[in-house]
Formats: sequence, C-alpha cells, structure tokens
Amino acid sequence: MNAAASRPAARAAAIFAVATSGFLLSMFYRVSVTVVSNELAADLGLGAAGLSALSAAFFYAFAAAQPLLGPSLDRLGPRLIMVGLGLTAAGGSLLFALADSATGAFWGRALMGLGMSGNLMGALTLLVNWFPADRFATLMGVLTSVGSLGMALAATPLALLAHAAGWRGAFLALAAVNVCQVAALFFVVRNHPPGAEVRTADAVNPFRGMGRLARTPWFWIVSAATFFRFGSFMALTGLWAGPYLRQALGLGQVAAGNMLLASSAGYILSLPLAGRVSDRTLRTRKWIVVPSLLAFALLLAALIPLDRSTPLPVLTALFFLLGFTAAPGQVSYAHVKELSPAGMSATAMSAVNLFNMLGPAALLQAGALLVPGEMAALDSPELFLPVWLFFAIGVGFTGILYILVPESPGMGLRGPRAGR
Repeated sequence: MNAAASRPAARAAAIFAVATSGFLLSMFYRVSVTVVSNELAADLGLGAAGLSALSAAFFYAFAAAQPLLGPSLDRLGPRLIMVGLGLTAAGGSLLFALADSATGAFWGRALMGLGMSGNLMGALTLLVNWFPADRFATLMGVLTSVGSLGMALAATPLALLAHAAGWRGAFLALAAVNVCQVAALFFVVRNHPPGAEVRTADAVNPFRGMGRLARTPWFWIVSAATFFRFGSFMALTGLWAGPYLRQALGLGQVAAGNMLLASSAGYILSLPLAGRVSDRTLRTRKWIVVPSLLAFALLLAALIPLDRSTPLPVLTALFFLLGFTAAPGQVSYAHVKELSPAGMSATAMSAVNLFNMLGPAALLQAGALLVPGEMAALDSPELFLPVWLFFAIGVGFTGILYILVPESPGMGLRGPRAGR
C-alpha cells in the first residue's frame, strides 16, 4: 500500500479509536450512579424515588435528543454535532459535582445525558461512512465492546476513586477527561473519506422517514425489544444492583463493584463475538437477537431465589452471564439499518435508539414503584422480587415477538426465515 492510499486507512482507524472513546464515556456516565448511590442519598437527602429520578434523568434527556439527532446526523454529519454535545456533557458533569441540592444534581445528570446522546449514533454513522457494509456488525461489536469498558470503570475503579476523592472529586475528574476527548474528536474526525459520494436523507423534509418507519410493524417490535433489553440491563447495573447487592445480600461497596465488573466483562466479551457470528458465521441478525433475549430473560428470573447464603462464585457467574446475554441485542442496530431505506441509516438507528434510552429511564422509575418503602429499608432479597419478575417478563415477551421481524435482505441465515 502506497503512502497516499494508506492515509485514508490511518484516518479511519483514528476515527474509530476516538469514536470508541466517546462511547466509553457514555457508558461510564450511564451507570455512574450505582456504586455511589448510598453516598448520593446521604449527601443530597435522596430516597428510592429520588435516586431513581436522578439516574433516569440521564436517559430521559438522552432519549429526547434522538428524534432530532438522527435526521441531523444524516443531513449535517456527526463531527460538529458530537463536539457540541460532548462539551454539554462536560458541563453537566461539572454541575453534578458542584451540586448542593437534588435539583442541581438532576439538571447536571440531564445535561450529561443530552451531551452523550450523539456518541453512539454518531459513531455508528461514522462506521457507515468510513467502512465496508459487510464489516458493520463486527466493527460495531468491537466499538461497543471496548466502549463498554466504561461500565467496568464505573464499577470497582469508580468505587475506589470515590473512596479516595469523594464522589464530587470523581465527577470533576470526569469533566476534565470529557473535555480532552472532545478536543481529540474535533481534530481527528471527518464526516466522510476524501472524494466519497455523500448520500443524504430527504432534503425537503428530513423527518419524513420517521413517519415511514412508524408505519412498519417490525420497527415497533425491534423498538420494544430494545426498550426492555437495554432498559432492564441499565436499570439493573445503573441503580438497582447497588442496593440489592449491598443491602439485601450484604456485600460491601467494593464487592458490589466487583459484581458489576463481572457483568461488564460479560457484556464486553459478548459484543464482538455476537457481531462476528452475525456477520460471518451464521449470516443472520434475527437469530442472534432472539436467543439472547430469551436467555437474558431467564437469567433475570434467576435473581429471584438468591439470598445472603448464595456463594460469591455463583453470584459472580450469574452477573457475568447477565451481561453476556444482554449484549447480543446490540445486533438489532445492524438489523434495523439493513431493513431501512438507503440514506436513512442514522435516522432509523436513532429512532430505535430513542426506545433504547427510554427503556432505562422508564424501568429505573418502574423499579421504585415496585419496591416498598425507602431505599435504606430494602434489606431483604424478597423485596426486589417484583422488579426482577417485571424485567424478566418484559424481555421474554419481546424476545418471542422478535421472531416475527423479517431477516435482513441478503442474509443467508440458518433457521426459520420470515418473509418480508
């Protein structure tokens, strides 16, 4: 390869690395309340409902940005949009760290969610623009796998940092890291390779495609599946696992962080594997997503009989498998991209991502309605039974419905094939 030909490849690799670091930050922000939940509750005077609302604020703001984000990415490209949103997240982290009331913390958390709202969709748009189509699911798996290290960093490492510098110091440091990542994004990312043909969405009405999606039954099934799949996983790892492990099962802060670390490890390992199997081995989207949803539902139900006598290796294995089975649902982004009209990939993926982020917001708060009393009173595993049962039923039911979704065009799947 000569020097001129290698420059676009080097640029693509650099863009992939910077985009991945942005998604890592997003995943960190999403679950960063969990291991410091007790400290937040004590410092800001929050009960179960208040902590749920604080954690959910990120996801509501994130979801609210999606209808405008998709058409904007298709029309304007991801670079400047991601830069502006990234600076918003850094400001949110700063506001959160300095908050002296629940209201200030809520708005800081909401700004974090708004600021991170373009990091995954922007990254996926860059994958569409810079890499071959038959590598999309594999590269998405690698990107989301490495990016999901953010969940691991928000487990034991965040617990140790918060122990040393307090939760406020931890979020001040995060704001500084966020600014550095945005600077790298500004200087490295370009929307398209040099000389590439640019295809955009409808120039007259970029939102017309949203109406077309809304009229297709498969869109609602995929959206419902991602609502419950990612919603349950984020509600578990983003808040409810914290009091469950620490208060109901009697684990310390670092030991609880280790369980979340195991869940993150399962998620991280599964993502590239699922993408590779989908792209190269089985050549299917649907038959990656369906089995993973059903297995995830069964594992959520397996939380119900646990008690303080559960051996730590068993608990660790269960949390690892929860992450491992939740992750392959990410293939649904490749699925919806391939079922959508050309020029609408970011719009379609962002439309599904709206439900992907509404899921955690809604299920975080649903958990608060399903458990009795305040957070500090949740000292028995039985008190969490309605939460785990609700999550398991939602994920399992949408997994069954997903069988009705058509396979991606051109996929040579092994398994029953639904007609388009």
